[in-house]
Amino acid sequence: MMVEVEDKFCQYLETNAESFLSNWRKNVRISDADPFTINVEGNGQAMFELLIYCLKNPYQDEFVQDLAYKVAIERAAANVNISEFIYNVNIGRSIIFQSLEEIDLSLKSMQPVINKINFCFDQFIYHAVYKYTELKDIQLQDKSLFIEQSHKDRLTLLGQMSSSFVHEFRNPLTAVMGFVKLLKEEDQNIKYIDIITHELEQLNFRITQFLVASRRETTSHHQRENFDMKQLMDEIIEFVYPSIADGDVIVTTEIGEEKTVKGFREEIRQVFINLIINSIDALKDNSGKKEIVIKSKVTPDQKIEITVTNNGPAIPEHVQKTIFEPFFTTKEMGTGIGLYVSKKIMEKHNGEISCVSNEESTTFTVTLQLE
Repeated sequence: MMVEVEDKFCQYLETNAESFLSNWRKNVRISDADPFTINVEGNGQAMFELLIYCLKNPYQDEFVQDLAYKVAIERAAANVNISEFIYNVNIGRSIIFQSLEEIDLSLKSMQPVINKINFCFDQFIYHAVYKYTELKDIQLQDKSLFIEQSHKDRLTLLGQMSSSFVHEFRNPLTAVMGFVKLLKEEDQNIKYIDIITHELEQLNFRITQFLVASRRETTSHHQRENFDMKQLMDEIIEFVYPSIADGDVIVTTEIGEEKTVKGFREEIRQVFINLIINSIDALKDNSGKKEIVIKSKVTPDQKIEITVTNNGPAIPEHVQKTIFEPFFTTKEMGTGIGLYVSKKIMEKHNGEISCVSNEESTTFTVTLQLE
């Protein structure tokens, strides 16, 4: 009886094939940007013929898989949403089921056929979506590799530029800094000598940033050492004080005593200078009180978390995800390397750096292992 029902239904499908396909073509959705529009009709007919074959013969998954993979490759290449394909397949399934009432057979006798139809369609969709997802993952990996290689190329170019820059500029800068120091030792009352010294130190700091960013890994000529975070932070605040005063910013520090960290002191110093300078820049357009709060706390696993918080405008969520990428900047005259360098330094120290921002405040958190 089962075979007779299947034969009768298959005969009905074959007799009315053109009507089924015509009805399906009127209801499918095809994107205007789809380069494989001409293939959609052929794929629909192939699926219709495959369904009839599956009803007449024992199910063979490789036949369903072959067609599903062909369609998936086209869908991935078309760069359109897979939901359109699933919709069109289910439209075909619905049209076939709507015709069941036109056949003089009971629902009970037709149930095994209905189950076979559903199984065939479900397997087809499964294989197509599986292959489509696999292809899209490969595309994303290729895109990520391309972006990573582009970053490497840009960093290599920056490294070549920095090498020339150092020879042409840093040597005379070092000489100028040396002579300014001698002048200061000879006469402490020379007008503007402190301002000149500070600006030269800032310039030297910026050059160092470019050098660190241009290397594959951050390196240092110094040895790791134990140093106190409170003392380091006091030195940093003194170093950036002219920028703090110029920006009319109130800086509050709450760093506990005897918080000893082992690492490259100058590199950690560079991280916090970046964060504080960035916070000062973020507060430039604040009309009210401008505040930066620097706090520390010790975690149960003997790490120190230092937060640098400012009450400037919120950083958009999509920007928060990319601010540690090289060359990304929202500043008109920014280089986009400060936070990138900071992240590389933290990775070198097995530490972490993160950002959380909302309408009330923006907080950068630096985590380091305590000695």
